Amino acid sequence: MRLITEVAAAAGIDGEHLELYGKYKSKLAPSLWEEVKHKPDGKLVLVTAVNPTPAGEGKTLTTIGLSQALNAAGIKTVAALREPSLGPCLGMKGGATGGGKAQIVPADDINLHFTGDIHAVTSAHNLLSAMIDNHIFQGNALGLDPQRIVWKRVMDMNDRSLRNIVTGLGDGNGTVRESGFQITTASEIMAVLCLCEDLADLKKRLSRMLVGYDMLGQPVTAKDIGAVEAMTALLKEAVKPNLVQTLEGTPVIIHGGPFANIAHGCSSVIGTRYALKLGEVVVTEAGFGADLGAEKFMDIKCRQAGLAPSAAVLVVTVKSLKYNGGVRKEELYEGNRAALLSGLANMERHIQNLGKFGVPVLVALNHFEGDAPDEVDAVLEACRRLGVPAAVSKVWAEGGAGGLELAGELKKLLDHTPAGTFAPLYEDQLDIPSKINKIVTEIYRGTGVAFSPAAKRSLAVIEKHGLQHLQVCMAKTPYSFSDQPRLLGAPEGFTMGVRDITLSLGAGFAVVITGNIVTMPGLPARPAAEGLLVDEDGVLHGLE
Repeated sequence: MRLITEVAAAAGIDGEHLELYGKYKSKLAPSLWEEVKHKPDGKLVLVTAVNPTPAGEGKTLTTIGLSQALNAAGIKTVAALREPSLGPCLGMKGGATGGGKAQIVPADDINLHFTGDIHAVTSAHNLLSAMIDNHIFQGNALGLDPQRIVWKRVMDMNDRSLRNIVTGLGDGNGTVRESGFQITTASEIMAVLCLCEDLADLKKRLSRMLVGYDMLGQPVTAKDIGAVEAMTALLKEAVKPNLVQTLEGTPVIIHGGPFANIAHGCSSVIGTRYALKLGEVVVTEAGFGADLGAEKFMDIKCRQAGLAPSAAVLVVTVKSLKYNGGVRKEELYEGNRAALLSGLANMERHIQNLGKFGVPVLVALNHFEGDAPDEVDAVLEACRRLGVPAAVSKVWAEGGAGGLELAGELKKLLDHTPAGTFAPLYEDQLDIPSKINKIVTEIYRGTGVAFSPAAKRSLAVIEKHGLQHLQVCMAKTPYSFSDQPRLLGAPEGFTMGVRDITLSLGAGFAVVITGNIVTMPGLPARPAAEGLLVDEDGVLHGLE
């Protein structure tokens, strides 16, 4: 690893703008923005993927490797990524910093506590939770209805036993009421941190957050509880983006960590803005498949921040396409051309959907050892048939050198695509049901939406309080276009079931909860935590 001061200097960042966390990671001070804000923006490239499978697609890996390849090709490039959550790192996924020769470092630090941003979000969220219950205990001057408090508690860990809890049990411990926990990455504070423009905007957004309703049915906010200044104090360092590097020294701004299946799934607006001033090209990612992360990137992050992506890179693998063609995980390494051809429908659907935003698409075929040449050729031939450029990416094995073909195709796409073609999917003035229906019918290809009684009550509240302007953040299984995880490939003709709708007024969107999605994941039968080992020298093994 290079010293982070050297990485910063190569990116054009003077040392006075760094707030160092040791030798290899740093916060970027607000003074840097004052220095760079008048520079022209680079071009923004989104890396997204087909629907995820148990075999892994390598979206973060491709983002890192592509940024290295662009720099190797002489194009000044900065990557902008999310921070990993302890929940999946110690649960199902393991580390989230790439792999092979396409990694961000120091990987163990980034995967665990890093600079404390996620812990700060946890603390700020739970401070508000405690102040809500204390307000009721101390006389409830606001007349909060204990049965209509919507603000839960959070922790950055998968723990299904905390999804539903009862608080206030025992003499003198407050009002007994039902509540629950979410994972920190699903906290509205995480979304607010990632969507705010600066510290002042953070404070404004925190003040708007809905905590519940009073006895007359009127909204009560964090500002009403008196928690905003204290929450801001806990978040004042977390709002500053973090600078790290890839194995090849490419600068990476990593900031924020919302999941795309239960939140908006994009790294911070602040971090992206810094990156756009520092690089000719900025490579960023959005979580899970393009039906979730990319849609929210376009419809929420880009709309709110006034960003316009220049291209989208869709990551596919031979194994993911065979899985979507019906092959079991245990058999993905075996040749099965028929299943691959069937699974190509999933890739084609994502390509079509990305085109609806007016963004040109490049397919990155993430290569795995053992991929059959004829199956690789079949994917490339399908892309030619669809009129979409494609390239094989070997960044895991070769680093930036293995992504030069991909970088070359991206450069051609960026050089020959006219600006100003990007547009969100739906218009702000549409009501919430119409926005939901447009996503379901045009992106998921369902025939319509079935709202539960609880969802209908939420829609009535939205209409009553004039909140139709909110954007829509779909909480949906990442494994299928539908709300049914096992409905793979490119299903259509289904009805999307909406279980409830919650309001994130600070973030500016309504969270639409579909199917059986939960905002507090559980651990798998064999959590990744069981595979960790700290040796006698304090070196961590198994977090990868």
